[in-house]
Amino acid sequence: MYQSLEECVLDLEKHGHLVRIKEEVDPYLEMASIQRRAYKEGAPAILFENVKGSKYPAVANLFGSIERSKFMFRNNWDKVQDIIALRDDPMKAIKNPLRNIGNGVSALTALPMRKSGLNGSKLEEIDLTDIPFIQSWPDDGGAFITLPQVYSEDPDKSGIMSANVGMYRVQLDGNDYQVGKEVGLHYQIQRGIGVHQTKAVKRGEPLKVSIFIGGPPAHTLAAVMPLPEGLSEMLFAGLLANRRFRYGYEDGYCISHDADFVITGDIYPNDTKPEGPFGDHLGYYSLTHEFPVLKVHKVYGRKGAIYPFTVVGRPPQEDTSFGALIHEITGDAVTQELPGVKAVHAVDAAGVHPLLFAIGSERYTPFEKVDQPTELLTIANRILGFGQLSLAKYLFLTAEEEDSIDIHDEAAFIQHILERMDLRRDLHFQTNATIDTLDYSGTGLNRGSKVTFAAYGDKKRELCKQVPNGMRQVNGIKDASLVMPGVVAVQLENEFTNYEAVEEEMNQFTKRLGEVNMERCPLIVLCDDSEFLSGALENFLWATFTRSNPSHDIHGVNASVKHKHWGCDAIIIDARLKPHHAPPLIEDEEVESRVAQFFQENGVLASKREEEN
Repeated sequence: MYQSLEECVLDLEKHGHLVRIKEEVDPYLEMASIQRRAYKEGAPAILFENVKGSKYPAVANLFGSIERSKFMFRNNWDKVQDIIALRDDPMKAIKNPLRNIGNGVSALTALPMRKSGLNGSKLEEIDLTDIPFIQSWPDDGGAFITLPQVYSEDPDKSGIMSANVGMYRVQLDGNDYQVGKEVGLHYQIQRGIGVHQTKAVKRGEPLKVSIFIGGPPAHTLAAVMPLPEGLSEMLFAGLLANRRFRYGYEDGYCISHDADFVITGDIYPNDTKPEGPFGDHLGYYSLTHEFPVLKVHKVYGRKGAIYPFTVVGRPPQEDTSFGALIHEITGDAVTQELPGVKAVHAVDAAGVHPLLFAIGSERYTPFEKVDQPTELLTIANRILGFGQLSLAKYLFLTAEEEDSIDIHDEAAFIQHILERMDLRRDLHFQTNATIDTLDYSGTGLNRGSKVTFAAYGDKKRELCKQVPNGMRQVNGIKDASLVMPGVVAVQLENEFTNYEAVEEEMNQFTKRLGEVNMERCPLIVLCDDSEFLSGALENFLWATFTRSNPSHDIHGVNASVKHKHWGCDAIIIDARLKPHHAPPLIEDEEVESRVAQFFQENGVLASKREEEN
């Protein structure tokens, strides 16, 4: 496997998986625009040889396809899957290497290798401003590192084996940062570095942090892998790379000898600065908030360093392929952690966290015919209380019967639920709950609600295959379009103003809608553009579930509360844009036009779609 990112780049180029752009390209918007289009068109990885304002080249789209990722790890793909299969006791492979030699697991390739300081690392001290400062979206707060490996150690238990490595975004300039001396560090809740910082604050000490950029692709992937308890990221990086992670300490900071760049610094207790905005994976700008600021100590660059980057935005993007790669490696690891859960699918088109699909089991009453969710409700609580799944807002949950259900066929799965739901019994809300930090549909940062759509048993309805008769004539409806059987997009004459006004608006609207036969149309989505919402499944999934907070934005036809349980005859989700929402990402047309030359006939990226190997 590769000892450096440069080795990887040369290998990809040799086998037709990478192209070079020799012309000077601006890191302000242009490079990101090229990467987005290259990913969309299935192009190879791209090496930008001439980055304006920097002496270092940059590489993008490394993980742009599952086929290319598998190619990079082709020599030990099976070995890594065997390692994950040991997740019940992953450390036994290290404690008993001879017993597990059949799995290809050996302490010789797993345990990190400590070196002396910077000796032999090929790293030299540089200025932070020497690296490419890449800005992806017009309204981003500045340039960001998008593929960092942020390293921190437990203040109560130092050492690399108890360290955390995560991919938390790093803002390089803009806002109030002293360029070259400070960077912003944004991490979401439930992240390992947060535990370390909490301990450091209690001790009244700064937390030492190292940010590794580049190195073998295995190190980048290790930073985003959901690893079993007891398996460190550095150990996994060595297993995945088939080469021990090499590191040393300089001035008390951990230094990766394999990285292309290393930034070291300290986070001081209660020291924050505004971070953001940033175009994020939900397809909107995450707004400016106070986050920890890292006081830069020293920065190092490798001789012959290459700066890797990606672009984050409305799915699908390169992180979509990251997700697919992780699923390939881990398989059904989540289901092993959650009894009764057979499959879970975080819907990428909806921004991952907002929408989950799950298949469970129904075993509570085997002596009688089960016609309603029972065990599924227990399973729902397990899912919504587990790791990153706890950030979900919408959970669509069912159990397999005689016919198998394809959880990745998103339209069919939703229709399966809608056909079987009892709308007065099978909706279950959790209010004042935790949601994704990057989701602005809720009531505040990290605050929102959840709802479970549970369904099991025989079909209760045939779904409409056209807009119900009379619906377009309902007063207040500007347009209505069928999204899929059972789901109708409705564009109202009025835009959303505030929740006080909406309460009265919905009272009147649901009364009028109650006069229409909605029996076969269980889900109505209010939107700003019904043609857009119904134009593609991806548009429906994205707009509906990223622009609504279940407790505030779900209404119902003939809704009522009985014994504190809410139900209705037809569900209405208000997915209109609201004043408190973050703005959606919009590309700069001038920049898009400018970079089009690379994709036109005779351009370096013209007709470069890769064939599967």
